[in-house]
Amino acid sequence: MDTQQTQIPSTDPFLLEVLRNAFDTIAEEITLTIIRTAYSQIVRDSLDFSTALCDAQGRTFAQGVCTPMHLGSFLDALRNMLAEVGNDIDPEDYFIMNDPYAAAGQHLPDIYVVKPIYFGGALKGWSTTLAHHSDVGGIVAGSNALGATEVWQEGFRIPVLKLIDKGVRNETLWKLIGLNVRTPELVHGDLQAQMAACATGARGMVNLYDRYGVETIDQAIVDLNDYARRLAAAEISDIPNGTYKFTDHIDGIGDTPEPIILNVAVTVNDADIVIDWEGSSPMVAGGVNSTFPFTKACAYAALRSVMSADIPNCHGFTETVDVRAPEGTVVRPVSPGPTGARGITGYRMIDCLFGALAQAVPDRVAADGSGGSTLPTISGMQDGKPFIFCETAMGTWGASRDNDGQEGVPHIGANQSNVPIEMIETAYPIRIERYGFVDDSGGPGKKRGGLAIQRDYRVLSENALLNVRSDKRAYPPHGLFDGSDGAPSMNYIDSGNERRELPVLLSEPVPMRRDDVFRHTMSSGGGYGAAFERDCNAVLQDVILGKVSIEGARRDYGVSIADQAGHLVVDHAGTAALRG
Repeated sequence: MDTQQTQIPSTDPFLLEVLRNAFDTIAEEITLTIIRTAYSQIVRDSLDFSTALCDAQGRTFAQGVCTPMHLGSFLDALRNMLAEVGNDIDPEDYFIMNDPYAAAGQHLPDIYVVKPIYFGGALKGWSTTLAHHSDVGGIVAGSNALGATEVWQEGFRIPVLKLIDKGVRNETLWKLIGLNVRTPELVHGDLQAQMAACATGARGMVNLYDRYGVETIDQAIVDLNDYARRLAAAEISDIPNGTYKFTDHIDGIGDTPEPIILNVAVTVNDADIVIDWEGSSPMVAGGVNSTFPFTKACAYAALRSVMSADIPNCHGFTETVDVRAPEGTVVRPVSPGPTGARGITGYRMIDCLFGALAQAVPDRVAADGSGGSTLPTISGMQDGKPFIFCETAMGTWGASRDNDGQEGVPHIGANQSNVPIEMIETAYPIRIERYGFVDDSGGPGKKRGGLAIQRDYRVLSENALLNVRSDKRAYPPHGLFDGSDGAPSMNYIDSGNERRELPVLLSEPVPMRRDDVFRHTMSSGGGYGAAFERDCNAVLQDVILGKVSIEGARRDYGVSIADQAGHLVVDHAGTAALRG
């Protein structure tokens, strides 16, 4: 290797691109290791986890493909950890933490496992993972207690501790975790999967240091962050200066919900951008409060999604964004505020930011979508053992200037996946009675919002408990630029001949008996532009595909569809009369 080249203060652009891809590949290898070795469906199949490579100060320089709402919060967690442990770090250590207040975590089910990366006897960085575990104790199975009033009710709180100390298992901690969770085999198995993934990342970085040398890799990380910062600043400069405001809502918790307000002001001043949540609701006595690291991560995810440049997924991008939120609010709670179901607030913050950004860059923002994942949890006993089924059911997007809303896709904040029916029915006493789209549900517009998705779960055990985190019933997904709102979400339990409507956010679990069916319809996507401006042939295709009914075509789009010798066609005269 040319020793003179390693002394150049800025990395050669071609080499920087090579190393950027090498870093990303290692981060993806961490991801694949978790997928291949995880025990629980929520991690292995729903993909509710994240991975990253960070430098010695905790700054991210590469990410896996999973959950954007996780990734922007790694810096706070690692800096808090470094302040706690000081120099008590060994190459064979594995650190663990989850507490939102003692460890700058997100909520208790999300457990960090991180491993130091050493080369030449020096700490060079961190191989990091964050996974949503099937259960961490608390008053509700699955540990997403919407009705919790304080963090102590939500589960097992872990400050910054060593899971492995100088290569030796901390057996006391492993036993404590196992005793305080309902599914110890799954939790222990997923922790070991995270450890294996961390080892994969550390090994990959050591190989890279060995191949290119310390100076080259260290300088490349610095240059990559600087490159991301400059690209992001240039993208922000393309947004017109001004302050853009938007207000969104979470329906509220329980049978008599009180709306929770999210209020944002996005101020752009040349290359600087400030996101201020002043005016949002005070923190609530329920598990939807969003920790500030999570609030910042959601802001980064929303902004990154409206930028067109191929910005590296590293810390430098976040340095261009100033996120502010008053303490004691739903977007920045203080101890002992509960945070177990904070994901719904994260999704809504991103949606709220899109509402503001649509005023500045309307061609880059879609109408409102289904609002992130519904989180149904069905728990009980089967064959003498507890079972906890939990998934992140994803839905649909709103329409954009150029496209109809997509269906069966994750929210931009969480690159997660719906669990296949066969895997649910194989692992749990549950049968999926229906899984499909709901016709006439997409918000009408020149571009149509994506259709709602319905998923029905029949319980096959003698008894079970249902917990649900959903939203967007009282405040359905909004359309943009004269586009109509999407359809609201709905929750029902069918028990025999009786049907019971459930709130969107349950304050406490609902009992279910054998053959009871939980029927959930997610909200759909909002429309973009006036519905009567929609191309008639696009409406016809929607009718042929079963996305829109013939009556829906007349009512919502002013398009008359006729049957000619068994073929559906546009009745142009009838359409002209309707649209006239």
